[in-house]
Order: sequence, then structure tokens, then C-alpha cells
Amino acid sequence: MRTALVCGAGGFIGGHLVKRLKAEGFWVRGVDLKFNEFAETAADDFCIGDLRDPLFVREMFDRRFDEVYQLAADMGGAGYIFTGANDAAIMHNSATINLNVLEAARCRNASRIFYSSSACIYPAYNQEDPDNPNCAEESAYPAAPDSEYGWEKLFSERLYLAYARNHGMTCRVARYHNIFGPEGTWTGGKEKAPAAMCRKVAAAPDNGEIEIWGDGEQTRSFLYVDECVEGTLRLMRSDFCGPVNIGSEEMVTINALATMVADIAGKRIRRRHIPGPLGVRGRNSDNRLIRAKIDWAPERPLRMGLERTYAWIERQLHRNDQPQRLAS
Repeated sequence: MRTALVCGAGGFIGGHLVKRLKAEGFWVRGVDLKFNEFAETAADDFCIGDLRDPLFVREMFDRRFDEVYQLAADMGGAGYIFTGANDAAIMHNSATINLNVLEAARCRNASRIFYSSSACIYPAYNQEDPDNPNCAEESAYPAAPDSEYGWEKLFSERLYLAYARNHGMTCRVARYHNIFGPEGTWTGGKEKAPAAMCRKVAAAPDNGEIEIWGDGEQTRSFLYVDECVEGTLRLMRSDFCGPVNIGSEEMVTINALATMVADIAGKRIRRRHIPGPLGVRGRNSDNRLIRAKIDWAPERPLRMGLERTYAWIERQLHRNDQPQRLAS
């Protein structure tokens, strides 16, 4: 039986990845600080522990896994990353995790290891035009990410590729672009834009009002989690090391995202624009390289994923009549 280790298995993408690996017949060990808040783990063995602790990490690598997926990180949405208040923790925690996991994998001669980087590594100067952002993989340098989160991700990309060169390891690096879907964080400050928008619209009455940070004309693309998992597995099992984008090319404004979610909900919603952390002005996945290297790119339309995500968040919102969970 093939074996896999998923670091960050208690998180959103990690939880979906574990389910997929189990469906493929893997024996899976999941590792995280906590269990997934919204779903039972599908892992055969789930270990609670801190990947910043090198002793704990070595214990998790008690065998030679066929596939290792490193998704664990200190992360969140714009309300967490762009305030500046969490910069030191983000950089220290995530870098420490990656250093520990890579060294343990090297010592155990792990066959393949995947690292989830982020579109946040791309230079802010290439993302000032909301209609024409440049997120081609080669545009990453000269480096100028818009956040310390992006700088740490860029450092860790280089760390994995250095281990591959110097220690003969098989490393794969993907740059995720705004992954969303059911069973992800949807309130509390660390949620991403699609989840926040679904929550706000679900909580609002028909003809009600929701708040949007900035003028809402900033652009993004959003990728449904099942497509993210598919792209991750295809890259992991390919001959291409990356870094490569895993994201959608269907770019929308945040205002258009709000309109789409309101239409899914069958509500008329007014938008009130307020100051808030925004990140870059425009961002969109460039999928030319992933098509060329592994003959794949996501095709599912944004609306399809939003329909499933909205239905799930609406259920969470009204479960047990807990209005105190409606933090904006």
C-alpha cells in the first residue's frame, strides 16, 4: 500500500487532500495543531502536534513515505496578512515548519515532497493594474511581494529547490491562487474573500447591505478546492519541479464577486464600501506554464464552486442559531 504524509491535514486544503488520497487507496498520516473544525478527518492516523518542534517532526517521519505534502503554514485572509500585526509570527512560524519538515524528509529519504507556495510571492509592482496583472511564473523576480507572508513563501520555495539540488530530493512547488470551497474558514478574520462574501450575503436580508473593503474594483481569481487538489496531485506525480501556478484564469472584481454571490442567494444586496486591508490591486493566475508542462489547467467556472460554497456556509451560519458567529 502506498503511504502519504500530509502536514496541515487539519486545514482546509489539507483535509480535502487527505480525502482524495484515501479514495486512491493510500494509507495516510495527517499532522496538524488541531483537527479540522468542520469535518471528520479521513486520515488513517492523525497526529496532533506542533511542526515548529523538530523532535515532533522527526517522530512523524517514522517511515519512508511515498508522498509528503507540506501545506502547514501560519496564514489567513487579508484581514490577517495585511494588517502588519502578525508579520513576525507569520514569518517565524512558517519558515520554522518548512526547515523542520524538509530536514526530516531528507533524513528519512522521502521519495517525493510537495510544497504549497502562494501567488502572494509575485511582485506588487506587476499587480497595480486591476485589468492586466502579470503573474507569469518568471515574473517573480526582481522580488517585491506585497506582504511578509509572500516573502516567507518565496524564501521557502528557494529552500525546497535548494534541497532538491543539493540532496537529490524530488521536490515539487506550486503557487496557489485563492483556493475556496466548503469546509474552510468562513469567519473570524482568517477567511478568504469568497467565504467572507458568502457569509455576508447569507447573513443579510433581501434588500440588505454588506460591507466591502475598498472600492471593490480590485481583481482576483478564485479556484475551487477540488481543482486545487487535482492540480496538486498531477504536479506531484509529474517530472516538472515548478514553481508553477495552480489557479483559475477567470478574473473578477470583488464587486462582481458580491453580485454573483447575491444572485446565487436570490437576494438584492446593496454594497457599502469601507476602508480595509486590500493587498495588490489586481491578481490572476497565468496558466500557460502548467498547460505546457503537465498538460492540465482548471476548467470549472467560478459560479459552480460558489454555489456549493454558499450552500455550505449558509448551513454553518444558521446551525444551532448562533448569531454571535457573524463577525465581519
